[in-house]
Amino acid sequence: MSASRIVKISLLVLLAVFIIVAVKFLDLYKKAYSPNINNPSDKEFVLFIYSGWTYDSVINAIELNHYVKNISSFKWAAKKKNYANHVYPGRYVLEDRMSNNDIINKLRSGSQDVLNITFNNIRTLEELAERISDQLEPSGNEFLETFNDSAVYTQYGFTYQTFPAMFIPNTYEFYWNTSAKRFVEKMYDEYERFWNKQRTFKAGKIGLTPVEVATLASIVEGETIKEDEKADIAGVYINRLEKGMRLQADPTVKFAINDFTIRRVLRKHYQTDSPYNTYKYAGLPPGPICLPEISSIEAVLNYTDHNYMYFCAKSDFSGYHAFARTISEHNKNASAYQRELNKRRIYK
Repeated sequence: MSASRIVKISLLVLLAVFIIVAVKFLDLYKKAYSPNINNPSDKEFVLFIYSGWTYDSVINAIELNHYVKNISSFKWAAKKKNYANHVYPGRYVLEDRMSNNDIINKLRSGSQDVLNITFNNIRTLEELAERISDQLEPSGNEFLETFNDSAVYTQYGFTYQTFPAMFIPNTYEFYWNTSAKRFVEKMYDEYERFWNKQRTFKAGKIGLTPVEVATLASIVEGETIKEDEKADIAGVYINRLEKGMRLQADPTVKFAINDFTIRRVLRKHYQTDSPYNTYKYAGLPPGPICLPEISSIEAVLNYTDHNYMYFCAKSDFSGYHAFARTISEHNKNASAYQRELNKRRIYK
């Protein structure tokens, strides 16, 4: 065999080997770096990895929900990157065109995506536990047990009655697998941030602590849904507190009897023996009767300075209130409202 023929054969063999290697390399490259998200609608997939899950649990979830186009290539890449030893719980957004390498790098580094948690219109910590358990991993019972743990609320300087004041309704960023205790810790940080020097100074100027402001704000919130009259109502209660008068706030009675469905507070309700019944006991109740919104807190801190001592719902059922300086004027307003209640057959 001539030397030239040997060279040609050698070159052909090398070319064949190169093609085989190139094909193999291309195949490996595709397995690792080609888009593998099975997302025809171009929407984000969200993968929830629960605490205690194993590698097999994650694979089963991905396969069951059809998150990837090729599960075999995903398993291959996961094995190559030793993902089985780096499984971390959390909420992971899988974006369109992510490759196996992208997905696994995100999962094995624990780089979960934050979640915006919003809560408002909350009356009790039981309701809060239920609301946030729908958005975070811990169960409602886990949250409630933490909220009711005296070691937890005393750690932050609260009592069982005042603890609701710490949870200020708003939108906050959390990781999905945040524990109940970490949730409380974060809310305390937010509480401290909210009660800055300016707000604390305003509270002190009217002779109230931040918790007392929240307590009064919860009553204001129970009285009206009209943002533009919250400061006026707060002014009435500030006037009554300064004169040592009982607040006589219907929302506190509803809280005392634990019935928020009644539309008409009756004389029998006023006799309820509860420290939250401001018809029976002077001063503020032991703690908030709901988780007051920021607007209600601000209404107390920036209350309207007026001479009104009374108010009641307007008889036109507009949702607004009629304010009065004297008891005789108030009684006229109250009678007009009660007549309208009777006319509409609202007796309880």
